[in-house]
Amino acid sequence: MGERPRVWVSQPLFTDVLARIDAHAEVVRTPEVAAHGSADIAAHLAGVDGALVTLNERIDAGVLGAARRLRVVANLGVGYNNLDLDALTRAGVMATNTPDVLTETTADFGFALLMATARRITEGERWLRAGEWRRWSFETLLGQDLHGTTLGILGMGRIGQGIARRARGFGMRVLYHNRSRLPEATERECAARFVDRDALFAEADHLVLVLPYTPQTRHIVDAAALARMKPTATLVNIARGGIVDELALAGALAGGRLAAAGLDVFEDEPRVRPELMALRNVVLTPHIGSASGATRRAMVALAVDNLLAGLGAGPHAGRPPNLLNPAVAGAAR
Repeated sequence: MGERPRVWVSQPLFTDVLARIDAHAEVVRTPEVAAHGSADIAAHLAGVDGALVTLNERIDAGVLGAARRLRVVANLGVGYNNLDLDALTRAGVMATNTPDVLTETTADFGFALLMATARRITEGERWLRAGEWRRWSFETLLGQDLHGTTLGILGMGRIGQGIARRARGFGMRVLYHNRSRLPEATERECAARFVDRDALFAEADHLVLVLPYTPQTRHIVDAAALARMKPTATLVNIARGGIVDELALAGALAGGRLAAAGLDVFEDEPRVRPELMALRNVVLTPHIGSASGATRRAMVALAVDNLLAGLGAGPHAGRPPNLLNPAVAGAAR
């Protein structure tokens, strides 16, 4: 009987779900939430066959140099801009993610953040808690309607489509822009119309960002894009922080060129720019789009399935179901 594989789990996760790994591998657990630097990650990867990591851990060529045994990196999340797929592929290491299981929960949250932003809900609560509400006023905290307005969605994948379906209940007109146009049947289901990106920015009363982060989409929402938007419009980002030029956004919000913004993601997480923190007309949440108990458990379960499959111990042995670089599936190190 050969040596049992070793696995590193980079952050504390649901212990009962992780226990499924124990029958197949020796598990090196991280007991407390940790900010792993590159040297720490490299040291952990050097002695393991598999790793279960979060978006906080950057896996690139610099940490893979000594990882001679590593066969699979299971990433928690749909996005994977923390993974250098080219470097992992060159090293013959399978990389996986956890799509699908968080779609509806994240769409719920995206719409909730949109509502909170448009109707100034968190601003109103802070104002009340600060003791500022001394009398009722007809013009206090006037926000923007959702019903009957135009919703723009930039990035029309599963989550974007989920938001579009929710918008139908509010009688919203839905426009979208995507790298490729959706099939006609999907457009009908979502009651959404494809437009070019400039038209999306110009026509949207509310714009939600749900597109992947890539070198091409970095700061795709810049000063020029924001200048195309209505000064009464709101912007919500539940995708990745680097998609938005945060300094340009802060300037537009402070200068009255945009009514409000809701941000669940930031370019330099967990740091939030002080220019944004100082503004009253921005809702800030700490990357909790998928943070329901059921969804986060499902994400960990799927990551465990991916990890075990990559180690040859799961139902899809040798080819995890959510493989990001299929060229290395089953490759020997």
